Amino acid sequence: MRIDLHTHSTASDGTDTPAELVRKAAAAGLDVIALTDHDTTRGHAEALAALPEGLTLVPGAELSCRLDGISMHLLAYLFDSEEPALLAERELVRDDRVPRAQGMIVKLNALGVPVTWVQVARIAGDGSVGRPHVASALVELGVVPTVNDAFTQEWLADGGRAYMEKHETDPFEALRLVKGAGGVAVFAHPAASKRGRTVPESAIAELAEAGLDGIEVDHMDHEPGTRARLRGLAKDLGLLVTGSSDYHGSRKTCVLGEFMTDPEVYGEITRRATGAFPVPGAGGV
Repeated sequence: MRIDLHTHSTASDGTDTPAELVRKAAAAGLDVIALTDHDTTRGHAEALAALPEGLTLVPGAELSCRLDGISMHLLAYLFDSEEPALLAERELVRDDRVPRAQGMIVKLNALGVPVTWVQVARIAGDGSVGRPHVASALVELGVVPTVNDAFTQEWLADGGRAYMEKHETDPFEALRLVKGAGGVAVFAHPAASKRGRTVPESAIAELAEAGLDGIEVDHMDHEPGTRARLRGLAKDLGLLVTGSSDYHGSRKTCVLGEFMTDPEVYGEITRRATGAFPVPGAGGV
């Protein structure tokens, strides 16, 4: 089985619609794909309606969290998307994205960059607006060559000149909410230092004690040595190890199935979940 448990669509900051995403996943030879848009499940219905035969969809979301001033993300899988407490928190995070993006635009304008809200909103479309949309605007204006080049201290990285904070959930609270909704929680790209500061391993140990199920080890932002170290940490803490592409369509260079999750780990994730279940494709529309 070829399993990719971290992808994004136009429901957040990917460039493929949910329907396009699942069709591309099937064409890439994947057997299982998780749709994990940022703080939203809005793309699930479209993905399910288009799900090709032979491809299974794992409904999920990537939750924005912050611990001791450090931004981090939790991948939540197979939770009840209508559970009131988790739904309310996702909406709170998502609603803060617009004023945050507008604040970044004000800062960029003060730095002499003529980006506008109209431009960023056009790029975001119906998705939950985020830094990648602002970064794409900088690419359009010729300020930086690629989206990744916008995530530096000069521009949009944590603490950068145009950075703005947004509401982000305490990860221990996020764990409580995900578990309360019957879901499974995996710490996304925990050592992706090129994105900014990362939480210490002692914090990962505390999260494991609080119910964290796993860590995403095999990821494009982890060097081979980092992956080996994280694999050892997961073993010491009794955590599951996942791998995935973090696919965003044309917005990033990663490709579907670039990294994958072991079928036994996938099986354990599905066994632990009680809020929702993987959905096998029936041919789509």
